[in-house]
Amino acid sequence: MTDPTPAASAGSPPDSDAARLEDLGYRQELRRSLGVLGNISMGFAVVSPVVALYAVAMVGTTVAGPAWIWALPLVLIGQCLVVNVYAELTSQWPVAGGPYQWGRRLLGPSFGWMGGWVWQFAVMFGNTTVAYLAAPWVFALIGVTPSPGAMVAMSMAILIGCMLINAYGIKVLSLVVSMGIAAEAIASVLVGLTLLLFFREHGFALFTGTMGAEALSGGSGVMAFLAAVAVAGWAFIGFDACVSTSEETKDAGRQVPRAMWWSLLSVGAVVILNAMAVALAHPHPEKVVAGEDLDPVTTAVTTSFGSWSDKPFIAVVLVGFLACAMASQGGAARGLYSLARDGVFPFSAQVKKVNKRQAPIGGLIASTVVSGAALLLGLNATAIGSLIAFGTAATFLPFFLTALAALIARLRGTWVPSGHIRQGAKGTVLNVLAVLWTGFEVVNVCWPREILAAPGAPWYQVWAGLLGTVVIIVIGLAYLAVKRPQDKIRDAARAAGGAVQRDTEHDPQHNNKDNLTPEPS
Repeated sequence: MTDPTPAASAGSPPDSDAARLEDLGYRQELRRSLGVLGNISMGFAVVSPVVALYAVAMVGTTVAGPAWIWALPLVLIGQCLVVNVYAELTSQWPVAGGPYQWGRRLLGPSFGWMGGWVWQFAVMFGNTTVAYLAAPWVFALIGVTPSPGAMVAMSMAILIGCMLINAYGIKVLSLVVSMGIAAEAIASVLVGLTLLLFFREHGFALFTGTMGAEALSGGSGVMAFLAAVAVAGWAFIGFDACVSTSEETKDAGRQVPRAMWWSLLSVGAVVILNAMAVALAHPHPEKVVAGEDLDPVTTAVTTSFGSWSDKPFIAVVLVGFLACAMASQGGAARGLYSLARDGVFPFSAQVKKVNKRQAPIGGLIASTVVSGAALLLGLNATAIGSLIAFGTAATFLPFFLTALAALIARLRGTWVPSGHIRQGAKGTVLNVLAVLWTGFEVVNVCWPREILAAPGAPWYQVWAGLLGTVVIIVIGLAYLAVKRPQDKIRDAARAAGGAVQRDTEHDPQHNNKDNLTPEPS
């Protein structure tokens, strides 16, 4: 860990956020300037209703027909269970790098480091996916059909542009992201309501049928719906970006949990509204089920509003993707910064650097390099599909590991939530449900399904979610065995023991809040 410095100079009012960060063993290096709205904007941008809808609408309809819509509220409820656990944790430990920081305090250094390692690569490869999916909208806006090489070049330009904006610091990032999501949210809600109220082609009974989509799942409606749930999982991830900017948010212990709830629920409402509106306004949903319409969202909009709406709608979609890419890259950089300042990530000395604008420039460069290198897979559409499948699977694994760590620590009695949010017995029940939900979804997303791969895709793309997750875990275990980052974490915990003891003496109710004890051997 970095050496703590005084939270406030003599004669100046104390900074409670910096003091709390000092109690956790870190000094305030990033600029703490975000209010709750700024923090919400980060989470909203990464979850992004436009990105979420485009990521899941076509595939969900293809695998389960119009009835796939019911997967969205189910997944949203499941993700609310995750946010509930995250809210308790970030209320007590409002620090960047959530899965890593929480896991090592709950179950020890090795567990925490592995959770952070998996989460970090999931986010960085997620950035690759967002940039790659944003590129076609740039070409659509200018009316050009791109080659695979042009797609990769444009995707790389998006990553670099997002990095440069991030490098200007959290104020500039928050401003740009906020303007983007404001345009996206207003347009999304207006379009969704207009389609629903004035351009409906079908009744709500549409959502009770599958139009034969279950044939792709061997005729099983249950298997078709499980595939839709796996797809819908992509729509409600990213709220943890609020946690990534904890060290830049004022009164983070109170405001970050609120921001996570607001970002997830607001995006959830917009996604469900627009998914229903698009399905009800689409002139031929049976063509989507048959795989003949690969862009049902644009079809529904342009058919309803007329061809003039094509370019403005493309611009709104592009804004949503760019805001998502910027916020997601910022979250990845802060996660890397959190690991690197403890010296437990490759090239930590370079990755932990902060520039004069108090932005984690080392993490920004590192995440851009990793995400950019993965873009080379975009030269082969099948390979980029494998990356997308892995990214979805790897995102749910840290959710599961974090919820599991919290539950085990609760049951052992080594962790009693002592932040602003304390739910008692109810929190334990909800934690159990969060573990069951995330465990189910990890298996469901990793389950090899040919219907979720490109037609004629090789076997390794069908198994990409499971294979990619296993590869990252194996590499992480090898790093633990060879480099032993867990030893550095233990040493830092012992060095911080005096500060922790003073903190618990000051507030006896928090006698377990900075659980830095080494894991059992």
